[in-house]
This record gives sequence, structure tokens and C-alpha cells, in this order.
Amino acid sequence: MSTPVQTEQHGLTEHSHGGWGQVPVQTRSERFTSTTPDEFPAVTGLEAEWKLTPVDRVRSLIDDRLDGAPYPVLYPEAVGTSVEWVDRSSELVGTAGIPEERAAANAWSSFEKALHIAIDGEAEVLTVSRADLGDSPRAAHTIVTAASGSSGLVVLDSRGSARLSENLEIVLEDGANLTVVSLQEWDDESLHLASQFARIGHGASLTHILVSLGGSVVRVNPSAHLAEEGAEAELLGVYFADAGQHLEQRVYVNHDAPHTRSRVTYKGALNGAGARTVWVGDVLIGRTATGTDTYEQNRNLVLSDGTRADSIPNLEIETGDIEGAGHASATGRFDDEQLFYLQARGIPEDEARRLVVLGFLGEIVQRIGEPALEARLLEALETELAATR
Repeated sequence: MSTPVQTEQHGLTEHSHGGWGQVPVQTRSERFTSTTPDEFPAVTGLEAEWKLTPVDRVRSLIDDRLDGAPYPVLYPEAVGTSVEWVDRSSELVGTAGIPEERAAANAWSSFEKALHIAIDGEAEVLTVSRADLGDSPRAAHTIVTAASGSSGLVVLDSRGSARLSENLEIVLEDGANLTVVSLQEWDDESLHLASQFARIGHGASLTHILVSLGGSVVRVNPSAHLAEEGAEAELLGVYFADAGQHLEQRVYVNHDAPHTRSRVTYKGALNGAGARTVWVGDVLIGRTATGTDTYEQNRNLVLSDGTRADSIPNLEIETGDIEGAGHASATGRFDDEQLFYLQARGIPEDEARRLVVLGFLGEIVQRIGEPALEARLLEALETELAATR
């Protein structure tokens, strides 16, 4: 399954004596897609989508053979939900999106069965957990579907050891209201590459929350296709990178229908020598997406020297008939005024710093809507902060 590289776009043609070979992609939605890894060029680390990633550390997930066998998962019985393994030939596979890069295609071509999580009616909270997937390169594929008019909260909880490349598909039928939390709390040596595709139907609403706290290299690329009129998406993220850790998020929101709305808010903190974060946010407002309302922002808090945060918001607008569009990005140290305010009221400096960071990151955590998980994540952030003292 693939889409061809376009040779003519927006009136551009190959030069009569230059021999371009092909016209460069002119818009975010026209990137080449395929489920076959060899249809993508070899990854050198110089490509726009890879140049900020430590490619050598994840080379095995990009090029090597991956184990695609099903793995153990744990989940409770929850009203309005079902969990089952389906064959890769299932009609569900490929309904939300197709890989745009070689690592995702490698995972797609390797998995044997997909884990299907179905939401119907007013579902109870469902947490699907996996842990200790091992040290061998592995592929996985997960599909989350929300039936028309349904509502629910799905937590995808990943812990322990892993060398994992995977794809996640999220499909919301008309009028569905779904929250999906993708939690990466891997151990220190784990590697994780993921592409997460969402298709949002007529009047449906998706809240997608990405939490990355553990792992050596964790690169997650969430995308939301607002495919039908009135679709809404809120993409939230929180991450904490410590010494030597690379956490990367590449977000894409495709407004493809009239009167759609999106909000993207990612917040991160960095501490320790070699801590690195990457956030790239692409928002496309297509020609048919009149009445769009969108805003994206990324904020990074630097807690020590020797860190690096890349933050790149991109906004592409193909119609002038919109409600609003904007983006913002900021990276900096503590707000001295906030620290002074707290210290002036008798709070010691270390405690004041802890409160500021928890307030900064906790805003995203508290949007999850599941008290036990929120408490667990705030405790994990406390543990991360303890290392900064």
C-alpha cells in the first residue's frame, strides 16, 4: 500500500534542461506514504525528518528485521470495551493512516497481529498495560476504535525494557468523544519509535495525551486527521528528559474539513548533561477547511546546563476563510519573579523550584481525568525533580 511521489504540484514542472527528476513536496499532506520499508530511501540522518534524531542509536529499529509476534498485555474487564488480537488482513488495519517514514513502515510490514481496543457506548476507563518486551527489536500495531456516539478513556501504559517500533491507529466515528493517553515510562536503556495516527469523524472529539518520562531514545509522532465537518482534536504532551536521554515528539494536525478545531499544548523539562528534547509541530489548514480554529504551543523549562531543547512550530494555511490560527514556542529557565514571590512568603528555594516545575508540568497531567493515574505521574515527576537538587 503506497502513494506515488508527485511529479507535478501547484503548476510546477520539471525544468527543460535542469533534470530535476521530481518536484519537491509542496505541502505537508503530500509526503510519500507506504507500508513497505524498501520503498523509502535509506535513512542517513541528514533528512529533514531525521536530522534531529540520534539515528545510530535506533538503527536496528529502522532497518533490521523485527519480531512481530503478539506480546502479553494486561487489562481489566470494563463496561463498553473489548480487547482482542486481529489478523493483519483485518479491514481495520490502515483506516487511520499510513507510514510516512521508513521506521514506521518497517514496523507495519513486520507485525503478525494487531491489538484491537474497541469502545462502545459510555465506556468505563480502560488501562491496557505492557511491560518488559525484551531486548530484541520488536514491532507492534494497535488499533483503537470508538463507535458512533460513544465516549471513553483509554490508557496505553508502557513500562520496563523494550526495543520497539510500532504504529497506533485511532478511529473516531461520528459523534464519538474519546481520550487516549499514551504513557512511555520505559526503563533507562529502552528504545521506542512510534507513529500514532488518528482519524476523527463528523462532530467527533479526540483528546490525545502523550507522556514520555522513561527510555534512552523515545520518538513519538502523533498525527490527527480532522476528516469530517465539526471534528475536534486536543493534543497534549508532557515530558521530562534527564542526563543522556533523548525525547522527541513530532505532531501533525491536518484540518481537512470545514469548521474543525484543534489545540496543541506540549510542555517539557530538561535536566542533566546531554538531556535533549525535540518538538516539531505541523498544522495544515487545507483548501476545504473553511472556518478552522487552531492554535499550537510548546514550552520547555531548562533546569541545568548541558541540555538542548529544539522547538519548531509550523503553520500552513491554504484558505483565507478561517476563524483563527496561531502558534507559540518558548524555552527558558525558571521565572525569577515566581521564585521571588514564593521565597518572599517563607518558602525555601528548593521547595519553591519544586512547586514551580510541578505547576508547570502538572497542568497537562491534570487533564487526564483519571485520579489514580494523575497521582502516579505526579509522583514520577517528583522523583525526576529530586535528581535536580
